[in-house]
Amino acid sequence: MKKIFITISIVISFLCIFTLGFLFYEKVCKKEKEVYYAEDFGITVIKSDMDYNHNGIDDYTDILLGAKEEAKRAPKYKNAYYAGGYPPEDEGVCTDVIWRAFKNAGYSLKDMVDEDIQNNVKAYPRVEGVPDSNIDFRRVGNLKTFFERNAKTLTTDLTKIEEWQPGDIVTFGTSHIGIISDKRNKKGVPYLIHNAGQPLREEDTLELNNYFEKISGHFRFEQ
Repeated sequence: MKKIFITISIVISFLCIFTLGFLFYEKVCKKEKEVYYAEDFGITVIKSDMDYNHNGIDDYTDILLGAKEEAKRAPKYKNAYYAGGYPPEDEGVCTDVIWRAFKNAGYSLKDMVDEDIQNNVKAYPRVEGVPDSNIDFRRVGNLKTFFERNAKTLTTDLTKIEEWQPGDIVTFGTSHIGIISDKRNKKGVPYLIHNAGQPLREEDTLELNNYFEKISGHFRFEQ
């Protein structure tokens, strides 16, 4: 009888361990597999013909990698005005993700925006006729106008998943902006790299719209 009891105890213990292992897999390991990429949906990742900083990496990928690096650093969300325009490296808002990502590809987004505003001030309603190089490039409304004028405008329909590519820029009204990740959810909708002060700066939130207004623009920078 004692041997039978021991055998039953061993079997029960084994089943418990197996069950716990299965639950751990379902909750943790399987959850990790919920991150997908373009190839999982038969989507070809578009590469830029440009390598502006001559580092052997195309511009779109450089912009993506710059945004990912910014997401990893997760600077403190702080909205302030800075003489010279640039905030400290450990501070930033949504627009700082964009110019820092572009910097990784060798571009000075500040200089490009400032020049376009100087030459076309009436095209920038957010400027209200008075350019300010200390802040203009860090305002969503100005960046939206800049990309409308200087980038390829694309669909805002999230069901057209193949048209959303890593390194693309997306605006939400005139209050928020981010960069499209190479990660996707199970429906193929890409993750968003952005700074709204949240802990995780690269996340599956593009279609959830938790932080911002509706998508107002989708752009691909083509030099």
